[in-house]
Amino acid sequence: MISNYKHIIWDWNGTLFNDVEVCVSIVNSLLSKRNLPILSHEKYKDIFTFPVKDYYVTAGFDFEKESFEIIGKEWIDEYELRKHECGLSNSALPVLEKISSMNIEQSILSAYSQHTLVEVVEHCGVKKYFSHLVGLDNIYASSKVKLGKELMKKLELKNGEAILIGDTTHDFDVATEIGADCILLASGHQNRKNLERCGVPVFDSIKELLEKT
Repeated sequence: MISNYKHIIWDWNGTLFNDVEVCVSIVNSLLSKRNLPILSHEKYKDIFTFPVKDYYVTAGFDFEKESFEIIGKEWIDEYELRKHECGLSNSALPVLEKISSMNIEQSILSAYSQHTLVEVVEHCGVKKYFSHLVGLDNIYASSKVKLGKELMKKLELKNGEAILIGDTTHDFDVATEIGADCILLASGHQNRKNLERCGVPVFDSIKELLEKT
């Protein structure tokens, strides 16, 4: 499956980078601070979505009492303090290595801010596998569509020549908009039930990609 493509576009958070547990912990800390009910791991994966502002509302935050910008800044400040508690997803390294050995180029397209994306990818020791690292220019995790289109143009890729691998329905939406195929992983920030609505292959873990290359 992977060998049919010229370029693999990876999502980072929740796909290659295993940060789900830390994200659940942080949002629950913010909820508890406001005397709001906390989320189970299962509930988090059921309600997480993009734009993140919508997910915050579903989680219970009231933006009439406190702005999204304040809550979002508080979340990202705590994430920055704890990001090194996270690491690569299980089997991410052998998957990247195998794809690289097939002379297929790889890039990252992330809703993470650009400068922190580069820092964390370097910290994980995998920057060498990617021709491009593309993140947002702000901390509020909005859409990746514009950046994805720019990446496809820069790489001179046509429809069907790239596949985007991610862990959310937003990754599917991005893939559709930029003309890439898509695989989704249920090991990240959204559950299988939500991902299967997209109608593309859904794997339980990144390890399964080794069997599809």
